[in-house]
Amino acid sequence: MRGGTARVRQRRRDTRETERHPAAGEAATGTAAGSWLLRGADGRLTAYAPCRDGLLRWTQTAPGGDGWTGPDVFAAPGLTHLSVAQGDDGFVHFVGRRERPFADGGVAVDVVYAVQYQTGRPLTEWVSAGNPHPEPERARRLGAPAVAVDASGVVHAFVRAADGGVMVKREGGGGKWEAWRDLRGRGVHDGLAPVVSPAGRLQLLAPTSTSSLHWIQAEAGGELRRSLDMLPAPVPGSVVALATAPDRLTYLWTDAAGSGLVAHRPGGWVVPLGGSPAADAGNAVLRAELDGQDCMVVTHRGREGNAMVGVCRTEAEASGMWWVDTGVPCLGTPAMAADALGRVVLAVLGPDGALRVTRQRDEPGLTLADWVRV
Repeated sequence: MRGGTARVRQRRRDTRETERHPAAGEAATGTAAGSWLLRGADGRLTAYAPCRDGLLRWTQTAPGGDGWTGPDVFAAPGLTHLSVAQGDDGFVHFVGRRERPFADGGVAVDVVYAVQYQTGRPLTEWVSAGNPHPEPERARRLGAPAVAVDASGVVHAFVRAADGGVMVKREGGGGKWEAWRDLRGRGVHDGLAPVVSPAGRLQLLAPTSTSSLHWIQAEAGGELRRSLDMLPAPVPGSVVALATAPDRLTYLWTDAAGSGLVAHRPGGWVVPLGGSPAADAGNAVLRAELDGQDCMVVTHRGREGNAMVGVCRTEAEASGMWWVDTGVPCLGTPAMAADALGRVVLAVLGPDGALRVTRQRDEPGLTLADWVRV
């Protein structure tokens, strides 16, 4: 990265492990949509992932510590997709797409919801939020859900509709879900990306073959209204956003045309960031102070299958981004969070479905320590 900003480095010690694999029910089958590595109100980090039988959870034993427990398995039979989001109160919300087979060979599809109120505590029971399509054939074509929590604590579940539009359902007062609402739109793919701005305004980006459709609240808690589309078209599932100034978000996504990662702030130009994201790669982004500078850290799975990490100064993407290949293979999208001591923690799910983590060392730039298999 140019301009004298902190670089990212991966230590290259030989960290080969004794060959061992998690039990089939304790192996992640991929990564959840949204931020799947989160810091709770008590400062401990928790990682979440879908598995064959439902949901896996790994929990840090002490804030900023090296120890982890898990994986704990929470049954959710038939879960095909999982999305995770955290509210300002620290509660972690889960929305999934569930399929249940009928004896006659048919399949019932619905959206299900659960919540974790405290770090390390059990999840609530999974409850059904229904399906916006009453017709069985259309119901089966329901897309992958995405979840977000606005500044007032209201949970929003978004899904791609069978006709390529977007539907949303909100958890209203008393924990009861309101009726599905049609946001319309056309040609939407899976990979919906809801985000909340620093001022608490909920926004939604929905990928299509030509652009990202954009909805935004004019004020916190208000109705979502269609805004201007964003170009260029993203790889579905690659859109993320980061608060980089008061009430300003920087959006990042992988260009579907193959030019790598790009960054965009409404009213500005689209800035190419390079990188080598895999064809189906998602991205994760975090803001961190490195060598006294306000920086943006990005990670994704690269074309070789390894976790890639990039760093640039916040809102100075045009000055360049420094990339490094960690050499660690991963499933799905890596995740990042700041631990209780303010250090960057990077987590991946390995090809064996096990969790691996590394964290920032007390050295210049972003130097990552040896990877630990949890």
